[in-house]
Amino acid sequence: MLDKIVIANRGEIALRILRACRELNIKTVAVHSTADATQKHVLLADESVCIGPPQSIDSYLNMPAIISAAEVTDAMAIHPGYGFLSENADFAERVEDSGFVFIGPRGETIRRMGDKVSAIKAMKDAGVPCVPGSDGPLGDDSEENFRIGRKVGYPVIIKASGGGGGRGMRVVHTEGALLNAIALTQAEAKAAFDNEVVYLEKYLEHPRHIEFQVLADNHGAAIHLGERDCSMQRRHQKVIEEAPAPGISEKQRSKMGRICVDACKSMGYRSAGTFEFLYEDEEFYFIEMNTRIQVEHPVTEMITGVDIVRAQLEIAAGEKLKYDQQDIRISGHAIECRINAEDPKSFTPSPGPIRLWHAPGGPGIRVDSHIYSGYNVPPFYDSMIGKIIAHGADRNTAIARMRNALTEIVIEGIKSNIALHQEITNHGAFQAGGTDIHYLEKRLGL
Repeated sequence: MLDKIVIANRGEIALRILRACRELNIKTVAVHSTADATQKHVLLADESVCIGPPQSIDSYLNMPAIISAAEVTDAMAIHPGYGFLSENADFAERVEDSGFVFIGPRGETIRRMGDKVSAIKAMKDAGVPCVPGSDGPLGDDSEENFRIGRKVGYPVIIKASGGGGGRGMRVVHTEGALLNAIALTQAEAKAAFDNEVVYLEKYLEHPRHIEFQVLADNHGAAIHLGERDCSMQRRHQKVIEEAPAPGISEKQRSKMGRICVDACKSMGYRSAGTFEFLYEDEEFYFIEMNTRIQVEHPVTEMITGVDIVRAQLEIAAGEKLKYDQQDIRISGHAIECRINAEDPKSFTPSPGPIRLWHAPGGPGIRVDSHIYSGYNVPPFYDSMIGKIIAHGADRNTAIARMRNALTEIVIEGIKSNIALHQEITNHGAFQAGGTDIHYLEKRLGL
């Protein structure tokens, strides 16, 4: 087992990784910016190293500083968490070239799956169902682009190959708007991602966002842990996630899970990963693969009993998966609400000191958060300050427990989006299950 690792992240995921390390008797090194010196995981880690000023580009995105922290503390490995450098192929390769273990997939895998065009090709080669589209980058031939649009059928969506986080996408409803949409998306993609390659897909009008969690080791074994429904979104950012997905049958789960596992094996995947799909009219369409731990991994842990972060650490240490597919059993239902430091109506970030924090409790409630009374939420990073997860024997019980938990939370000193979660979980459409990815924005009038 790895004896010491650097946690190259902050917030609740850094604390989550630290806790998994402690269970395995792995020493931890917390790297942090000057703004995060009082983060809970920094205070709890065996060692800590300041890697730069508050701005991410000078700290959490500073590859030499993070690798140097591993060198000076004699660490063996680096865990990137999610966000920041977690899906940066260059970072993964630089970590391993420097003699450390990168706790995640190989750099070449991250690079292939990070480029949407190459990812779609890899998935098609592996037999994974994909959204009908251009089957590659769009070129400069206007007539060929018109032909592709007619073949796929309008509406279509133009996407940046290097995009992510909801950026670099434009919906096109008519042929007359196609060329302008391509040019605009290319310009935006070049500015945002330094990659002007775009492609075209059929635009699904009422899809749900369903994703499958996988684990794969270095010995050729891979399993899936079922699916999650992440359709409750605002501007392509997930707000509430749940597992299993309402309305997905065991037959569908087994079929798609097997396809994802086979794809992992065909590409030689290792570590935790997530296959993301759009689901409409009982059909799945691949959209991307996340080659890292997901924010919403706790709902899968709650219904399967598998510690995904611990599995990442064991896989990185060269161990074989401790589970076969037949060992995985789904028990009950779990829902996660992302708690953000923001105004619940305007969504404006609300940094500042937390005067009082009281976490909810009760049967089936899990709280993943790094905040505490007196903690100061910095203005430099993502506004998420925690996650509330509710588990129950069935979906109705999980919803009831989540509603109770949301009434128990106390956060004084800053604004939070708790009121938004209360509104969603009390609404009949959410309680019925199966809302599409546009539901929340329509409800909010965005």
